[in-house]
Amino acid sequence: MSIDALLRIGLLVVTAKLSEGLLGRLGLSAIVAYTLAGVLLGPVAGIVGPSDDIQIFLAVGISVFFFLVGLDELDLPGLKATIRGPYFVGATVSVAISVLASLVVTSDLFGLEFALGLEFNEALAVAGILSLSSLGLVVKVLSDLGLLKRLIGLRIFTAVIIAEVLALLLVGVTMGEVVHETSVGGVLRLIGQIAGFAVVTWFVSAKVLPAAIDVLQRLLHVSELSFGLLIGSLFLVVAGAERIGLHGSLGALLFGASLSGLPHRMRADIMPGIRSIADGLFVPLLFASAGLYLDWSFTSLPAATIVAVAVVPFAGKFAGAIIGTFLARLDTPVVLATGLMAKGVAEIALLLVLLETGVITREVFSLLAFIMFGYILVMPSVIGLATRKAKDAELATPPGAVPPSFARHALEGVRVSSIMDRTRVYPAPELPVRDFLADWTVPNQQDYLVVEDGAPVGAVSLARMHRLDERLRAETPLRDLLRRNIPHGWPDEPVDDVLERMTDQSVSVIPIVERDTGQLLGSVASYDVVDLVALMHEIEGEAQRLAAGEDPARG
Repeated sequence: MSIDALLRIGLLVVTAKLSEGLLGRLGLSAIVAYTLAGVLLGPVAGIVGPSDDIQIFLAVGISVFFFLVGLDELDLPGLKATIRGPYFVGATVSVAISVLASLVVTSDLFGLEFALGLEFNEALAVAGILSLSSLGLVVKVLSDLGLLKRLIGLRIFTAVIIAEVLALLLVGVTMGEVVHETSVGGVLRLIGQIAGFAVVTWFVSAKVLPAAIDVLQRLLHVSELSFGLLIGSLFLVVAGAERIGLHGSLGALLFGASLSGLPHRMRADIMPGIRSIADGLFVPLLFASAGLYLDWSFTSLPAATIVAVAVVPFAGKFAGAIIGTFLARLDTPVVLATGLMAKGVAEIALLLVLLETGVITREVFSLLAFIMFGYILVMPSVIGLATRKAKDAELATPPGAVPPSFARHALEGVRVSSIMDRTRVYPAPELPVRDFLADWTVPNQQDYLVVEDGAPVGAVSLARMHRLDERLRAETPLRDLLRRNIPHGWPDEPVDDVLERMTDQSVSVIPIVERDTGQLLGSVASYDVVDLVALMHEIEGEAQRLAAGEDPARG
């Protein structure tokens, strides 16, 4: 690499970080600041221009960025836990309608003159990008508004994370090289490759790598060993994805998602180093480089194309969000739809990938990037307005399962002992199903712990009991319907670790035992987390009333 390349990289990173500090005082996000730094050094001043020398840094930056997106936002266990619920239905319908609407302007399927006219797989990739929702932006907005730890925050979070996972997987699939073969055999082969790659990546990342890191740390005592192993494994996964014709960003996403269930202790040991190198170098360089390509060249496109690309995907996404939440019979559909409209960060990175690979032109990139910046700048205020205007938002039906990633964002530092139910009485395995259904069920709980001689022996599912013929319920004991070998938790571990274990094993209740003796202390159900969120909101409201000098009894 030449000295000039190092000079360009240094200028981009330094200017990007200084812009973040200065523009942050005006309320602009870091991503906007980084990109404006690239615009300033590139199209405006002409000091730095796109070059092949820094492409390796961009490739690394894209891999690290999408690894972090997968780690923080692709909550696959949470997605699996919600797959039968209304939030999954609503988000799926929303993404499907949004993609179809975006294809109107990205493909030639409808024969419209203002369309971009991309090949179908390329048009589908761009449509997927235009249909994305940004969990990172939503989390920041909800946190700034004080809504992340309220039920409305949990509801928006759940809808957005499902939609983002679905759209990101679609984009990752359509960006690979093998998608150019559109025959039935080619599609089936692609699905098989993706499935095989995902299974191998998940097994190695979720089962082998954490255990190996834990053992090697105890044996070798090498400084930053876990960090090196994780970063090295990331590049190996990216290279493996490229080898089989998938885009490396999909490999990085899957690798990050596979590691999203890392225990809190291991995450706390590894993540600070990754965050430092990402936030200090690769992410600023990535988005500053995007700014080098951002100019007014899109004005050379037909006016009808510019208007259609700006309006049709927006209208389709909002209509899809409204229709999806309505069909799923979710409360406050406008609020949830507004949350699903948040976007901009991952989209710009993906558009840069498409530009670098020649899928889209600089004119199209500039147009779509400007649109994404519009979302980034406008949607926080729109989400705030929608949530403030919503009536009885806290009375709406919460999700049946809480994504573990929500606990990592909203309940950081909360231990299991804070939500563990120590007073609950548990049925015995010999209790007939009929008696259990008559006397033991409680609202919003699907799984129930069964205890014998003070020790948990398994859990029973309400759905399985309801499937049992009514004539057999009087003589069938719970023992016959038990799911044994369910996971357990400890009172001193973080809530998100327990939620991760519950969703991974598809159970909504978990026994909490003493770490040393194994004695049963209580249990945690997924709905206990929802109750905690509601309680935190009540405590916050009472604290605000006390600070204002109001009488809590009157409030």
